[in-house]
Amino acid sequence: MTPADRQAAELRSGIFFGLAAYGLWGVFPIYFKLIEAVTPSEVLLHRIVWAVPFGALIITLRKQWSEVIGAFRDPRVIGWLALSALCISGNWFVYIWGVVNERIFEASLGYYINPLMYVAVGVLFFGERLRRAQLVAVVLAALGVVVLSVQGSGLPWVSLALAGLFTAYGIIRKRVAIAAMPGLFAETALLFPLASVGLLWLVLNHRTEFGGADVTTTALLLLSGPITVFPLLFFAVAARRLTLTTVGFMQFLAPTMQFGVAVYFGEPLTIPKLICFGFIWAAVIVFSVDALWTGRKKLPVRIAAT
Repeated sequence: MTPADRQAAELRSGIFFGLAAYGLWGVFPIYFKLIEAVTPSEVLLHRIVWAVPFGALIITLRKQWSEVIGAFRDPRVIGWLALSALCISGNWFVYIWGVVNERIFEASLGYYINPLMYVAVGVLFFGERLRRAQLVAVVLAALGVVVLSVQGSGLPWVSLALAGLFTAYGIIRKRVAIAAMPGLFAETALLFPLASVGLLWLVLNHRTEFGGADVTTTALLLLSGPITVFPLLFFAVAARRLTLTTVGFMQFLAPTMQFGVAVYFGEPLTIPKLICFGFIWAAVIVFSVDALWTGRKKLPVRIAAT
């Protein structure tokens, strides 16, 4: 195989894994709808607990235990990972709560504005400068949120919480020199003792749906581990093989699919929501065109995510 053929094969596989990652994230609401009889707090506990053994299997297959052990030996790294674990678990809880309480539109909105929030945080806290198109995109997104807050059912706190927590998570993880999969395993391992105690308390007090008469619910809860780990693993592979511009375009696939899922489940699409999403989609178009234009001027940059 020539270098050109190898590069083309990497590109194809990168696109496949990227679409798989964002596609799975896009249909996440369906999974949580299937187990909506389970409280969001119990679902979160299962997601943490079952992600640990499944994550350990992936770490073993990828021979990344040295990175995990190295992280646990460094108090500074563990401190940052403990903080990022709180952010991502908070993000998971808000998302689960939003889906089971018919707030999928708001969840979708949160992941649309997440990249724009990254830009805003970069300007406010890290002294970065906005390009003109980025400024237009941020203003359009802000207008959409204002319209929904004033004319809709109030401040879309689910959207803002999801975007804010995930932005904080991304900023913290950027400060820690650890790859995606070992980092996720370390985070869930840090949360594992508390999550295990929480599940044990639910079992002892007969307040859990796990292991009951509904075998399907029990099986779905067991799947929460691989469902959590697989998309991140796919994303890590894709991010290593694709340019930042390509990954940037793909990130809007998940909220678009979530929007479609919300329509499928019959969530009310009010006029304020349509106006809000109109502003957001305009912002996404401006943001994406600017990213594509800027990316063409630069050499391809690959993310060392694995």
